Amino acid sequence: MLRESQKRRMDPAIERKGDEDITDQLSSIHADDSLLNLHDVQNWRVLKHILNDNNVYRLLGFVPFGIVAGLMGLNPTAVFVFNLLAVVPLAVLLSAITEDLSKNCSQSIGALLNATFGNALELIVSTVALTRGEIRIVQANMLGAILSNLLLGLGSCFLVGGFRRDCRFNATAAQTMGSLMVVASMSLVIPAALNMAFDHTTMTRSPNDILVLSRGTSIVLLILYVTWLYFQFQTHSRLFEQTNANVDSGHADARKGKQDDALSPQAAGIALLTTTIMIAVCAEYLVSTIDGLVHTLGINKIFVGLIILPLVGNAPEQVTAVAAAAKNEVDLALGVALGSSLQIALFVTPFLVVVGWIINQPMSLCFEPFDAVVFFLSVLVVNSLIADGETNYLEGAMLVGTYAIIGTAFYVYPEDHNSV
Repeated sequence: MLRESQKRRMDPAIERKGDEDITDQLSSIHADDSLLNLHDVQNWRVLKHILNDNNVYRLLGFVPFGIVAGLMGLNPTAVFVFNLLAVVPLAVLLSAITEDLSKNCSQSIGALLNATFGNALELIVSTVALTRGEIRIVQANMLGAILSNLLLGLGSCFLVGGFRRDCRFNATAAQTMGSLMVVASMSLVIPAALNMAFDHTTMTRSPNDILVLSRGTSIVLLILYVTWLYFQFQTHSRLFEQTNANVDSGHADARKGKQDDALSPQAAGIALLTTTIMIAVCAEYLVSTIDGLVHTLGINKIFVGLIILPLVGNAPEQVTAVAAAAKNEVDLALGVALGSSLQIALFVTPFLVVVGWIINQPMSLCFEPFDAVVFFLSVLVVNSLIADGETNYLEGAMLVGTYAIIGTAFYVYPEDHNSV
């Protein structure tokens, strides 16, 4: 060993090689650290750009106010308002992060991500209400979100876009989505009609009959939704080229290989998880204070779930659609309004029925007969207006007026029907 040690000391080549190995290792470590720091800086830059891109993020200041107000048990109305204002920017942020994450994905995967998180606010709020056994609030929130997009959102787009000129849009895409909405409306009408038939017959009835029908129908609707995504983005994408191009126009630059403008998958995942948790916390306080809000203001609980929550929750998305319609991008506006309604009817609502099945909550598609009739008639009105592929401000006024009539009807909705 002494001779080997002396030999190494006497051999400068061996010593130089050892020094070079150490230098290479240190350089590799510094390079990894620099790359990590570069990614961190890039992620912060992209996140800062997202937050500065929309004024609605100024409402993020209500997030700590809402949580603190809920923890301190303040007035239910204050807790409700703070948390309602808090979930709006969180929902927009969740959607923006999802779109950013989809930049590096294929069109079909991006569509699936947007479908999953596009209506995350309704999904999370309804899931929280479902765990608390507020089945009627869940049903009202789902129906209200659909009607808000289908009548108020689409009507506002037609009203603004067609005020100075008649607008044309992709009739094929519109009619296809309209037909799917008819199928979705039937999924509510049939359980309601069956329930009424049971009430007017002397035949013996199992308490689970409506639940069995609802759960089976929900599975069919989920399969139809997946089939619709595959139809739109894979096998028959040529029929939706104009609509798909408009919906994806905001991401055109990102899909040209500029991946540096997107969050890393790890950062996007962390941001999605954090935002979802904050929405869930605010939604918990939001749902828990509905009874106190109804008692304080003397309004109908169903009116809160069907009108107030969807109006605030869908406001940012509808503003985007109306802005697009004002620029004569009616296909984009139509895709946002009808597409969002379709997601809730074919994906979110049946998904909640399955979730209720799993957690042993009797969530069903058996809405009140009045709810089912309103939904079905609304779909018929929309389908009659989009059949020709043209629109104007009068048709927009008709849709907005229909929404106002429905809102008034639910404002005077009998209170004793709320306990369902």
